[in-house]
Amino acid sequence: MQQVFDPAQLVRPSVFCQALLAALEASEGRRRRRKRDQTPDMLGQELKRWVLAQAIAADPAPEDFEGWLLQLVLNTPGSGGLRAMCQEVLMEYQLAQNDPDFRAWLAFGAPSADKPRNDCLPCNGGLQQG
Repeated sequence: MQQVFDPAQLVRPSVFCQALLAALEASEGRRRRRKRDQTPDMLGQELKRWVLAQAIAADPAPEDFEGWLLQLVLNTPGSGGLRAMCQEVLMEYQLAQNDPDFRAWLAFGAPSADKPRNDCLPCNGGLQQG
């Protein structure tokens, strides 16, 4: 069973990154079912997992998260892909702070219509499953 997070706690970057990492793990099965070459997807997801793991370990304060991501990029040689992934993580973090539906969806394990019904978690905060 997937871990459920308190949506109010997703303001903390490390908690947000834990929830996003759990959502990535949940989507792994869907990625494997695709019929095309998955190598680029796999490489990007591994880089994103690495960024999330670094943020969880560093546990930056919410007001320092953007600067922390910038320092991660600046301290990493050849960081073009890393820069793009840090931008994506920051965008998703900002979305979670401003969109209660996205925050609830993420907190409850990023439920998806292609998951079996018995794997779905209870809806909360206006979140509805298809």
